[in-house]
Amino acid sequence: MNDVLLLLSWYQKNKRVLPWRKDKNPYHIWISEIMLQQTRIEAVIPYYERFMKRIPDVNALATIDEDELLKLWEGLGYYNRARNLKKAAQIIMSEYQGTFPTTYEEIMRLPGIGEYTASAIASICFHEATPTIDGNVLRVYTRLKEDKRNVDLNQTKKEIREEISQIIPLESGDFNEALMELGETICLPNGEPKCNMCPLSHLCKAYLHQSWDKFPVKAEKRSKKELFYTVFLFYYQNQVAIRKRDDKGLLKNLWEFPNELGKMGIADVKKYLKQHQIYFSSVKKGISYKHVFTHQIWYMQSFQIELTSVINDFKWVSIEEIEEKYAIPGAFEPFLKQFKHNIK
Repeated sequence: MNDVLLLLSWYQKNKRVLPWRKDKNPYHIWISEIMLQQTRIEAVIPYYERFMKRIPDVNALATIDEDELLKLWEGLGYYNRARNLKKAAQIIMSEYQGTFPTTYEEIMRLPGIGEYTASAIASICFHEATPTIDGNVLRVYTRLKEDKRNVDLNQTKKEIREEISQIIPLESGDFNEALMELGETICLPNGEPKCNMCPLSHLCKAYLHQSWDKFPVKAEKRSKKELFYTVFLFYYQNQVAIRKRDDKGLLKNLWEFPNELGKMGIADVKKYLKQHQIYFSSVKKGISYKHVFTHQIWYMQSFQIELTSVINDFKWVSIEEIEEKYAIPGAFEPFLKQFKHNIK
């Protein structure tokens, strides 16, 4: 337990000042943890502060219009996380009378919340002795023990969770945050860890044997599926064309610029426009962009096309309206910037 006390003492002296650490409000912890799942802390802070200003509590989240919610989420990616936030908020309002559930088991039942987030909320806000197991914790733990188990396997995570649960102290929230903080600031994922600053270096087998670069052990990454898209940047006077994606699949229900699967040159684009009776005055090749998703890579070539009239199939808006109201996913963000630069 002395080593646990060392870790807790280190955390109290070195923890970063973060907006969601100002109190133990479960709503604040919940939103921050969901935002942090795919994004660095430094990048999350302005999103979190803007989100809280507009959606300060569970009731506001349960009743916000989805388009506005997705616009607030724009830039964080993985938009289903935002949709699940609203679904969970509606359940909290209807089943818990607006009061956040207080146990790990209850929190786990909410949409979009897994073991890690449920453990974080339950331990930090309600002092439940349940470990948080994320990439930072797995890295710290496997380096400490030179643990060669594959951390990509659910069985490994389950075993490590059980092992950590045997040593978690009454100060469970601080303990969990301390391990995560250690992984984020000292036991780094990329580059050499700052072992001389680590409160647990005297225990660490990877430090003793200088084997930190071999842990954690992970499965080989699978190759991503590659897709090619042609993006049509239609504009007429000061209006540009956008459309809403289907309600299934990748980037569902988000706004995008019209596009077609496959590579096209200028001649192909003109032929396509004529076939679909889309009347244009000019076609110019625009920027190309590669966007990497978790399981796919999109190669996207744009064409800026001035039309002679609007097409009813699309929604016609100004650049200013897009920036204020419509959530454009990161895959299409470069083309929005191109439009903004080129259309006066």
